[in-house]
Formats: sequence, structure tokens, C-alpha cells
Amino acid sequence: MHDYIKERAVNIARYITETRNTVRMTAKAFGVSKSTVHKDLTERLPEINPQLYEEVKKILEHHKSVRHLRGGEATKIKYKKKNQEEQPALAATRKAAKR
Repeated sequence: MHDYIKERAVNIARYITETRNTVRMTAKAFGVSKSTVHKDLTERLPEINPQLYEEVKKILEHHKSVRHLRGGEATKIKYKKKNQEEQPALAATRKAAKR
């Protein structure tokens, strides 16, 4: 394994332990794919730094345990925003129908 890959894996792991960000947010911050972040953390990090891996593993497991809640919340926000955008259009339509 190349040194820059080892260094990236450790940097990503430290970032996650400090910020507790998700894999997607971390991938965006480092400019790599979420697949790369996941592979660095789950396959490469245990060989490089087992102690740091254990810390990261707990955070990833937590994110996995609450992901169904995040998904539901995201959907709720999406439809709330959509309804707010439609309200003025419905009001205008009703005004026009009254005339």
C-alpha cells in the first residue's frame, strides 16, 4: 500500500473521530468518493492503526443505527419545503377562480 493512501486513511479517521461526521460528509470534505472513505476506514485502517480503527468503528456503527431516522427526517423536510412552495401558487389559483 502506498504511503499517501495510509496517510489519507489516518487523516480521514482522525477527522471522523474529531467531527463525528458521516461518510458522505467526510468524502465531500476530502474530495474523494464515499466508497474510498469507507474502504479506507474498514479495510485499510485496521492494518495501519487498530486502536484508531476501533474508535472509528463505534462512530460508524452509531451512524448506521440512526440512518433510518435521518432518511425519514430528510423526506419530511423535502415535502414540507415542497408544500411551502406550492402554497402561493394555490392561493393565486383560488383568487383567480373567485373572479
